[in-house]
Amino acid sequence: MTNPEFPTIALSRLMYSSSRLLIQKIQLTLNDFGLTYPQFLVLAILWEEDGLKVHELGKKLNLDSGTLTPLLKKLESQNLLKRKRGEADERTVTIHLTYPGKSLQSKTLTAVALLENQLETELGKEVQKLLPTMETLLEKLTK
Repeated sequence: MTNPEFPTIALSRLMYSSSRLLIQKIQLTLNDFGLTYPQFLVLAILWEEDGLKVHELGKKLNLDSGTLTPLLKKLESQNLLKRKRGEADERTVTIHLTYPGKSLQSKTLTAVALLENQLETELGKEVQKLLPTMETLLEKLTK
């Protein structure tokens, strides 16, 4: 659909298709580590800021706890993170990386860096040009 009367719909279709294809390429790299793309996103955030509460992580990923909880349970079953209920308020759950979760960072990010170089060759500088626009769009959509 490229109807000029619906540019937002056309944009959403292009973003959807592009996103799916890009995630497929990333997933091929993540398969070597037994991770799905959403699991990798969770770990990548925790590698930057360990000890987040579930709702804080959900906010960073724009995911609700119903979507995030199964992801966290799976990562916990893989011994990559631990969830801990708050002592003062048991409704709050804090997420901490385990040693295996922390040690996965360097191996995974090395592989992702190689993929990034390959994608830059394939896509040129388009990604760098699009990043600010996409960040602004996401910010506006989350308001």
